[in-house]
Amino acid sequence: MKFSTSWALAAFLLAPQLTPAQDENNKEPVLPADLIDDPHVREELGVNEFTAPSIRLIFDDLAQLSPLPVKETKHELPKRMPLDRSDLSLEIGFLIAEGFLAVQNNTLNDIEGIAKELSRYGKALGAGERVNRHAASLLDHAKNNRPEALKEELAATQKDVEIELVQLRDADLAHLISLGGWARALECASLAVERDFTEERANQLFREDVADYYEAILGSLDPRVSQRKHMVEIREICSGLKNTMTLAADEEPTEAKVKEIREQSARLAKLALSRGQ
Repeated sequence: MKFSTSWALAAFLLAPQLTPAQDENNKEPVLPADLIDDPHVREELGVNEFTAPSIRLIFDDLAQLSPLPVKETKHELPKRMPLDRSDLSLEIGFLIAEGFLAVQNNTLNDIEGIAKELSRYGKALGAGERVNRHAASLLDHAKNNRPEALKEELAATQKDVEIELVQLRDADLAHLISLGGWARALECASLAVERDFTEERANQLFREDVADYYEAILGSLDPRVSQRKHMVEIREICSGLKNTMTLAADEEPTEAKVKEIREQSARLAKLALSRGQ
C-alpha cells in the first residue's frame, strides 16, 4: 500500500462513530481470520466492523482450482454508472475479482480494460485519485508480465478504496466490495469443481464461515441499503449457501451439493449486478 500505516490505522480508530445499524435479530459478524489481509489491523486493532475480507485471499484459497472458467461465466457491466453507491461498491468488487481471474488464468491482456473500468468506478465512488494511481501500475505490471505485482496492486486497490470509504463516512460499503469479489470468485470456482469433481477440490468451496459472515454483514448495513429488494435476496442466498456448505463431522462434499452451490452462486452474481432491478 502506498499510504502510511499510521494514517490507515488512524482512519480505523475513528471508525466507531460509524457503527452499522444493528437490530435485535442480527448477530455480530465473525470475519474468517484467514481472509484478513492487513497484519497491522490484526495485531494492533483486532478485527472490527470495517475490516472486510480480502479478495486476494479469497482467490488464494481457490488457487488449486485453476484454470477457472472465466469466459463461460462472463458478465458485461452496463456502460452507464449505477446511481446507488452500494451498487457501485458491489461492481467494483466484481472488477477487482476480474483482475485476479486474469492473473490466475494468465490472460493479462484483459488487464487494460479492467484498469480503465476501475478508474471509472473509482471516480464515481469518490476514490478516483487513489484508484487512478493503481490503474496506472496495473497497466505497467501487465505490460511487463509481473503477475505477483499485479496481485499486490489489486489488493492495494481494494484497501485504498476501503480507506476512502471510511473517510467519506461510507465504511459499510467496504463489505460490499468484498462481497462482489466473493460472488465472482465462487461462481467461477463452483463451475470448475462441478466439471471436474473430486472431494479434495470440492472442499475448497465449502466455506460456511464466509457465507455466514456475508449474511450477517448484510443484516447489519444501514436499512436504506439492507432493505433494498436485491440486497434482501442476496442475504437469503448467503443464508442458503451457508446451510449447503455446512458439513457434519463425518460428511464429505457431494456432487449434488456442488451443483447447488453452483446454481446459487450464479444467482448471487446476477443479483449483485442487478442494481435492484
